[in-house]
Amino acid sequence: MANTILTATAVTREALRVLHQKLNFVGTITRDYDDRFAHSGAKIGDTLKIRLPNQYVVRTGAPLGNNSTLNDTTETSADLKVQTQKGVDLNFTSIDLTLSLDDFSERILEPAMSVLAANIEADAMTMYKDVWSQVGGATNFAKVLQARKVLVDNLAPLNARTCNLNTQDNVDLVSELKGLFNDKTTISKQNREGFMGRTAGFDFMENTLWPAHGRGPTTGSVVVNGASQTGAALTVSGGTGAPAAGDVITITGVFRVHPETKQSTGVLQQFVVGAGATATSYPISPAIVTSGAAQNVSGSPANSAPVSIAGTANVAHGLSMAYQKGAFAFATADMVMPRGVDFASREVFDGVSMRIVRQYDINSDKFPCRLDVLYGFKTIRPQLACRLANI
Repeated sequence: MANTILTATAVTREALRVLHQKLNFVGTITRDYDDRFAHSGAKIGDTLKIRLPNQYVVRTGAPLGNNSTLNDTTETSADLKVQTQKGVDLNFTSIDLTLSLDDFSERILEPAMSVLAANIEADAMTMYKDVWSQVGGATNFAKVLQARKVLVDNLAPLNARTCNLNTQDNVDLVSELKGLFNDKTTISKQNREGFMGRTAGFDFMENTLWPAHGRGPTTGSVVVNGASQTGAALTVSGGTGAPAAGDVITITGVFRVHPETKQSTGVLQQFVVGAGATATSYPISPAIVTSGAAQNVSGSPANSAPVSIAGTANVAHGLSMAYQKGAFAFATADMVMPRGVDFASREVFDGVSMRIVRQYDINSDKFPCRLDVLYGFKTIRPQLACRLANI
């Protein structure tokens, strides 16, 4: 069959298809595509708004609530900026563009989209630093079930749950569980691909890009400095060195409450330290809230209550992630289409928008070409995710 000259649309669609196959983290979280930019195109820094769930206080008894229990509905949203542009620059020859689509995809698009996908995934995976729930210890099935319990306790929806493992965690789990499945297809996939499939309510995936978390240098006996603290900052004393962004802490006597009844669970609330921490002041998430619809802890920390930081000072540890897709969002928007070029095309596939622009160079008989994705990502509901830490 004679070869046909590839069009911009065919190339873009195939590039998106290959990219989509490579994104197993981004592909399992919420993907938003903003069609407001479908005609004019978006620019770096444009903002998308993502609506967050409402929370209410429950009344006891027949009378209509007073000012403390009468709920005004004030919808909140999170701003997600599409502020990162990444792409691959290629040089096509006239001969390249007369290949079949399969040949072109294997020779040119496959390696190009693989490296682009790796960079996008690694970028998005930095959202682990927003997640405060964490289970540690040896990576085994019990650890996965502990992570599942965290998601259940935080009322994560039952659908679209993923356990995305680093390569060592995948080795450990497949080795432990390889004889526990009766389904021949599942066993075959484990032994052939080192991939577990689905169990315990999770789709299991393996990803080489999960970063190691470098625990900060904080040492000494860190304690709360000042009683009745609330909000997103914690004043402490007694330690030396500032914790790193992403360090997970607990405070003695500060327990997590049930998200709906607000009753103490008897389990210490975990907090994650944000950027800009010092030895005496920790930005924390979630903020300490002791009453109202957003209450998340049993009470404020007592003065001199001990603060524990997970892990060993200055020692990095690997991690994996269990999550429901609503924990994180990844958004793309259509980019501006230039004029006066050989050809240009935009296509959207499964919430990911890509633009291709090609120009002809008469001197070299080549077609310099660029493929671009404009994207942003944000942790929307960190309570729907749990880190599996190798500590």
